[in-house]
Amino acid sequence: MLFTQILIYFPALVFGFLFIKNYRKEPRQFRNALYFLLLCLFALYGLSIQFELPWLVLIGFAAIPFGTVALVVFLTANTFVVVRREGLSLSHLLPGLLALGIVTACVGGPVLLLVQASPLLLALYLLVLMEGSYVAFTFAALLLYSWLYRRLPKRRDYDYIVVHGAGLSGTKPTPLLAARLDKAVELWEADGRRAVIIASGGQGADEAVSEAEAMRTYLVEERGVPADAIIEEDRSTTTMENLRNSKAIMDARSGAGAYRAAVVTSDYHVFRTAEYAHKIGLAADGVGSKTARYFWPTAFIREFVAVSNAHRWPFVAIFVLWLPVAAAALLQL
Repeated sequence: MLFTQILIYFPALVFGFLFIKNYRKEPRQFRNALYFLLLCLFALYGLSIQFELPWLVLIGFAAIPFGTVALVVFLTANTFVVVRREGLSLSHLLPGLLALGIVTACVGGPVLLLVQASPLLLALYLLVLMEGSYVAFTFAALLLYSWLYRRLPKRRDYDYIVVHGAGLSGTKPTPLLAARLDKAVELWEADGRRAVIIASGGQGADEAVSEAEAMRTYLVEERGVPADAIIEEDRSTTTMENLRNSKAIMDARSGAGAYRAAVVTSDYHVFRTAEYAHKIGLAADGVGSKTARYFWPTAFIREFVAVSNAHRWPFVAIFVLWLPVAAAALLQL
């Protein structure tokens, strides 16, 4: 009986072991998201076998078409909401573009078969399906793990709290940036007001002051944080620069590796920020502030694109695996 259960749950045990091992070593790794989703899927499969609940698996398969339709409808509706509230831009059209891509991938195959497309076109469609399947899997994995990572307990004994800039409205922080600053103050107060807050953000071409200066003013005048508890880092223009420049300040003040930091950003941006911090050797927890619900899908899709771009090798590997199919298609022309 025990041996049978071990066999049933063996895949789940393998991915559970990999997840726990890698999470304990470093929770800020993209592979953790993949291991965790595989653990959940195989555990669900094991439960369906052990307790003779085949409907669990059937529900999972049925959820694919129904979930796909629901996702397309949601993304399309969300696009109209974001554009109406935030204005028309490429980034605000991301949910709609993703919905269009999903529909194209779903109907493309049947259409190509109906018109008796050439072997090469069918092979290209197969490549789209292969890459698209990986995108769908990793998107679900990152979405689930990002949710988990934000809710896992974090240390409170921080020496530094780094706040990433997020644009200005005149000389004032935008609501998005104000939410980050408020979260930083919440951490600062919970930690006995002993940490140093680093306001990190440069000055854009269309901004009257740097984001760092506007953040410092907000913290002092609106939230009552003492000026000597704040350091301005006013040269950053990207997330990686925020981290590198802030790390340089903290290293100079406390010594490399001799401090613990929290990096405060919006909730959708937490995992990528934490992963970047790991890459540059910065010991820091990612902490997220709340984002307006209507804006969350757009922001998360943008984050997913950035994370996928940083982990390109699986897309290359899929392409290499597809090449024999392409070669066979070419021989049939």
